[in-house]
Amino acid sequence: MTKMTAGRALAQVLTAWNVDHLYGITADSINNTVDGLYAERENLKYIQVRHEEVGALAAAADAKLTGKIGVSFGSAGPGAVHLLNGLYDAKMDRVPVLALVGQSATGVMNTNFFQEMNQDPMFVDVATFHKQVTNAEQIPYVVDEAIRSAYATHSVSVVILPDDLSGQEIDFDGFKTANLTHVTTKPVLDAAAVNTVAEQLAAANQPIMWVGQGARASREAVVKVAEQFNLPVLSTAPATGTMPTDHPLFMGSRGRLGTKPAFEVSQAADLVLFVGTNFPFARYLPAGVKFIQVNNNLADLGKQHDADMTVLADAGDFLTALAVTGVTRPVTNFVTAAKQDKANWDTWLAKLAADDHDGLAAEGVMAAIKAASDEDAVFGLDVGNNTEWAIRQLPFNRDQRFAMSAWYGTMGFGLPAGLAGKLSNPDKQVWSISGDGGFAMVMPDILTEVKYQLPVVNVVLENKALGFIAHEKIQAGQAPYGIDLVGADWAGMAENMGAIGLKATNLAELKVAMAKIKQLQADGNQLPIVLDAKIKNVDPIDTSFVPVDPDSFDADTIKAYREQYNVSGSDQPALSNLLKDLA
Repeated sequence: MTKMTAGRALAQVLTAWNVDHLYGITADSINNTVDGLYAERENLKYIQVRHEEVGALAAAADAKLTGKIGVSFGSAGPGAVHLLNGLYDAKMDRVPVLALVGQSATGVMNTNFFQEMNQDPMFVDVATFHKQVTNAEQIPYVVDEAIRSAYATHSVSVVILPDDLSGQEIDFDGFKTANLTHVTTKPVLDAAAVNTVAEQLAAANQPIMWVGQGARASREAVVKVAEQFNLPVLSTAPATGTMPTDHPLFMGSRGRLGTKPAFEVSQAADLVLFVGTNFPFARYLPAGVKFIQVNNNLADLGKQHDADMTVLADAGDFLTALAVTGVTRPVTNFVTAAKQDKANWDTWLAKLAADDHDGLAAEGVMAAIKAASDEDAVFGLDVGNNTEWAIRQLPFNRDQRFAMSAWYGTMGFGLPAGLAGKLSNPDKQVWSISGDGGFAMVMPDILTEVKYQLPVVNVVLENKALGFIAHEKIQAGQAPYGIDLVGADWAGMAENMGAIGLKATNLAELKVAMAKIKQLQADGNQLPIVLDAKIKNVDPIDTSFVPVDPDSFDADTIKAYREQYNVSGSDQPALSNLLKDLA
């Protein structure tokens, strides 16, 4: 057996699981663990962040973008607490993350020592696996078990490490047990159920398909079924790109981050094929719609919406089998109208993007990013109005990927996600998109991107307001109290940190900035870029409820909605009107 410190053995366990980088800040209660990382620095890169929260968020983004476990660490007390925000994000989005948490040395534990606290109860809710080691020999074994648990349960594991134990020598030669990261057990597909679904789709008048993260790896099958059955397709916001966003049958998402056509076709549908998702907002569908749910998790069937039929199956297997049935549906007026509805929506967004007469529109910034982004670009999306604009307009039609804080919804996610995206995809173009509120929370870690030469393009949409919350206050009839933000020279601050700062206040300046970005990328630039986009503060259209159908809403309600969001009847006719025109 080989003698080494338990901290080094821990690092070797990580590399055996194909972990090549992790995030954290060292401190006296985790120094011996970090010294073990130093001993394995050739195989395992330690990324020194400026705040443990950023490290934990980046680890969650790693897991979302790659499917591999993300790893971060923090010291006892403050460092441990700072990790929680990123760990809850991982828990809510069901991705594997490991947190290594320092603890006071065993000799001073339970003596009210500096920064000593009982940390395990703090992680009970966020982590499926949470253990504190009691001797040095346990460390590699407990860490290995923690990683297996995180993968098996798609959740968070926490290992608490008294610092003196990590520094002790143990005998360790690694493990013989195979790395089982990608081993999954799929439910047995019921062929009769597939045939029944095909028959019900064929018999329906206005069916749609709604896909989620479970179908993300099955884009070809999603497209095949959509085209074979002529189904308008919605995705959940986190699953954007599961259907190419430029496909004429793709309607977008339903909800506040969604689109008018997605809302309208889902309101008009008489059958919803709900595949690979447990989307909570499905509960707002109209009463009486036939609901068929396909999910590989028995517990999720019928959880968000009472289902007329359920199929326990892997999304990809089910969709592939559904296409093989050979059943088809013709192009109906509903499908034709849905395609036109989506085309009108895209044209309207382009119109908004091209208009800067009263200030730069966020849609204009998104259009410029779309034009400048590569076919395999990686995006880190923050939380707020910026998420709405990004989901609606960014191109997810080729091999682009993105990470977002979907269900936890924590501001400040964009920059860490961009950082993680570049570390895991060093040869790809990487963007982060944030509002000025979220960016301000984490912007010191531009220094991390500078230190490790990570040329992420960090776009800041500054409207000097917490816009997403402002909308909620408007809807509730409340005063816009606590909404306004002080602006800043984000480009100048980036320059002071050693990054490249660019600024745009109109379309002409934006065009120059984007040309500069493309030139820097072509020249092999290794510095992060901050694009400070000063946008007008406009409440983006709320598509969680779109009252424009004259058959369902009164004239005053329709007029108020159209005037609020500058949506004319000629630019954006109701789906019902489009159907009437085809009759």
